[in-house]
Formats: sequence, structure tokens, C-alpha cells
Amino acid sequence: MEFLYFPEDKSEYFPAVITLLIFIVLAAVAMIFIIKASQKEEKKTDQIYQEEKQNHDY
Repeated sequence: MEFLYFPEDKSEYFPAVITLLIFIVLAAVAMIFIIKASQKEEKKTDQIYQEEKQNHDY
């Protein structure tokens, strides 16, 4: 299996691990940002819904 490469010098793994950690952190930050934006939109939608409900309740 020539397509698999496991280096003898384990220090060659460090760049890959660092890159993986960076992408994991960036993914977590993006997820937190999306969740907060979604919560803001939910509050806006609830507020609009309540206003519309009050306008139609005579």
C-alpha cells in the first residue's frame, strides 16, 4: 500500500495536528456565531408574531 505514509519521525505529525486544531477552533467559533445569530432572529420573529397577534385580537 504505497498510498499510505506513516513517517518514522513523529515530529512530522505536528503541522497536521496544529492545522486540525485550528480548523476545529474556527468551526466552533462559526457554530457559536450562527447560534447567536439564530437566537437574535428568533427573538425578532417572536416579537413580530406577538405584535401581529395583538393587532388581530380585538
